[in-house]
Amino acid sequence: MKIIKFGEDVKDYSFPVLNEREIRAAAGIIFLFMFLSFLLCVLTGNFVMLKYVITIFLADLIIRVFINPKYAPTLILGRFIVQNQVPEYVGAKQKKFAWIIGVFLGTPVLVFQVLLNAKSPITGITCMICMMFLFFESAFGICLGCKFYPLFFKDKAEFCAGEICDKKSKQEIQRISKAQVIALLAFIILVILMAYFANEFYLQKPYDLFGVYEDK
Repeated sequence: MKIIKFGEDVKDYSFPVLNEREIRAAAGIIFLFMFLSFLLCVLTGNFVMLKYVITIFLADLIIRVFINPKYAPTLILGRFIVQNQVPEYVGAKQKKFAWIIGVFLGTPVLVFQVLLNAKSPITGITCMICMMFLFFESAFGICLGCKFYPLFFKDKAEFCAGEICDKKSKQEIQRISKAQVIALLAFIILVILMAYFANEFYLQKPYDLFGVYEDK
């Protein structure tokens, strides 16, 4: 068994693959902690949790890219969480490219935020870009880094999650009808009207229903 390897050999697949379900689970775990640490920075000015998360995030990506995704801690956790779900296999090569992008994004953040202990718009914007990548992966199953793969490589990416790398006609259940567009616009208008007419009502501070939060 090779330790340094990218992707796993699965019967009926002529190329290395990864399990998209555990990748999405891992992305959700990282996004949760990164979002909480980012929120803590904004609300309290405490950067300790963010420094830990950045270091762990980059170390995890380095293990994925340069050693073996099988031994990346968050992917192991992801595998444990989704172990009872049927695997969804995706091509490994475009995932490696996407995670290399993550390494390039995470390295300057580690240097500035952790090693130099300096905050700047560079670290803030880069962290938000990383969180966007993680959110799209975990919430929608869309690998944004994989979308850039064809721009740098001539060979076609195989088995992207949700087949987003393949240009094809939508199935009927995927089509958005005019009635659905109207329903969405009506809902947006409703939200705008709520914000305009009921804003003061929503701004009211909730009262203590059971009196458990009152100062003694």
